[in-house]
Amino acid sequence: MKRDYYEVLGVSRTASDEELKKAYRRCAMKHHPDRNPGDAQAEALFKECKEAYEVLSDPARRRAYDAHGHVAFEHGMGGGGPAPDMGDIFGDIFGTIFGGAGQRAARRGADIGYVMELDLEEAVAGIEKRIEIPTLAECHHCRGSGSEDGKIDTCGTCLGRGQVRFQRGIFTMQQTCPDCGGRGQSISNPCKHCHGAGRIEDEKILSVKIPAGVDSGDRIRLQGEGEAGPPGTPPGDLYVEVRVREHAIFRRDGDDLHCEVPIRISQAALGDVVNVPTLDGEAEIRIPAETQTGKVFRLRGKGVRSVRSRAPGDLYCRVVVETPVNLTAEQRELLEKFEATFTGEEGRRHSPRSATFLDGVKSFWDRMTSS
Repeated sequence: MKRDYYEVLGVSRTASDEELKKAYRRCAMKHHPDRNPGDAQAEALFKECKEAYEVLSDPARRRAYDAHGHVAFEHGMGGGGPAPDMGDIFGDIFGTIFGGAGQRAARRGADIGYVMELDLEEAVAGIEKRIEIPTLAECHHCRGSGSEDGKIDTCGTCLGRGQVRFQRGIFTMQQTCPDCGGRGQSISNPCKHCHGAGRIEDEKILSVKIPAGVDSGDRIRLQGEGEAGPPGTPPGDLYVEVRVREHAIFRRDGDDLHCEVPIRISQAALGDVVNVPTLDGEAEIRIPAETQTGKVFRLRGKGVRSVRSRAPGDLYCRVVVETPVNLTAEQRELLEKFEATFTGEEGRRHSPRSATFLDGVKSFWDRMTSS
C-alpha cells in the first residue's frame, strides 16, 4: 500500500511550494543512489519521494490528490499539466553536493605572492622598493583577446553558456564546456604570440611603498597587479609579505625593542652613565652603583612606532657585566690586591648572592652526608 505523499516528504498538507521543494531536496539527497550504492531500499525510497514531489509540485495534480488520494491517478482522474522540470531540481541538489556545479562562476586572474626581505631600519622607517616578479600578462599583440584578427565567435558546443548538459540515466548533469573551457567563445584564428590564450609569460617591475612600522608577516595587497585573467576577466592581486632580517643589536618584540649593553665590573660596582644605541641616535642610561648583571633599563618611546596605532613602543636594555680580558701586569696586580680584601665575614658582606649560594651548598652537603 502506498504511503501518503505528504508523509513521504515529511510536510504538512498546507505546505508551500518552497517547503515542498526543500523537503524533496532533503529526501533526494538522503536516499540518492550515488550516495547509497547497492542499497535497494534507499533506491526505492528515492523513487518514492520523486513520485511524491512530481504530484504535489503540480497544482492541478495536487488538487486531485488532496480530493481523491492515490485513486485519482489509478483511474486517470489526475488531470493534465506538464511534469515539473526535474532537471532544475537535480541541478540544485548536485550544486549543493558538489559545490555549485552547473553554475558558471565568475573568473579572474590568479593572485601572486611575493616575499620582501627588509632590514629592521627599513621596516621601522618605511621604504619604497622596486621589485621584479614573473607573471602572466595580457598579450599586447592581441590585447588579451587571443585572436590574431580580433574575430571571436560563440562556441558552437555550449552556445556561449560555458557549460554543457548531458544525461546520466534519469539525471541531467552539467560541466564546463570541454571545447572553450567555460569561456563560451571560440577563436578560429588564434594569436601567434599567445596561441589563443590571451596571456603571455612576462616579468613585471613594480614600485612598492612599504609603510613605516611593518613587521614580519605583514602583507600589502596591490589590487590588479596579479596575473592577467582569461579574456574579458579582471586580473588577480599581488600580495607582498614582509620578512624582517635579524639585527646585529636589536631584537624586536611587537613594537618593543630589546638589546644587551655590556658594562665593566667597575661601572657596575661604582655606577656610571653609559650611551646606548637607539633607532634614532644615542641615548643615556644611568647605571646605579652595585648594579647586578641582567638588570633591565626601560627607555620609553624608543621602540618602533606601530604601523596601526602609530604609538611608539619602548627599548629595553639589559646590562651584562663583562669579565675583563687581556689584562696588563698592573691591572692583574690591582685585581689581586682587590680580591685579597674579600676574606672572612667581611668578604661575605660584599657578595650577598655568592654568600647565599655557598650557604646553600654547605647545607646540601650536610644533608647528603648525614643521610
